[in-house]
Amino acid sequence: MGDEPRITGPTLKVLAALLSSPRDELSGAEIGRAAKLASGTLYPILLRLEGAGWLASRWETEDPSELGRPRRRFYRVTALGAKKAKAAVKDMQSAFGRLSWA
Repeated sequence: MGDEPRITGPTLKVLAALLSSPRDELSGAEIGRAAKLASGTLYPILLRLEGAGWLASRWETEDPSELGRPRRRFYRVTALGAKKAKAAVKDMQSAFGRLSWA
């Protein structure tokens, strides 16, 4: 596990996308669309959150030639990540107001 990730506006958008359906896995592209973030912003955030133990990820197992596209990497929030994200949001609520997933 790495250091605690910085909680920035884009990081909150990524966490909100993931926590909107915490039992589901989302591809990086799905997270990017939901969070309205470009890949150059999104993937460093995903790497930091995964390095801190807040996310887990896996590659899909299907053959890319059968899929007709590159394999996707799927992300999900870990129990630690959900706990830490909700605690971070709670600390910020006085400044930002209530968030729907907090």
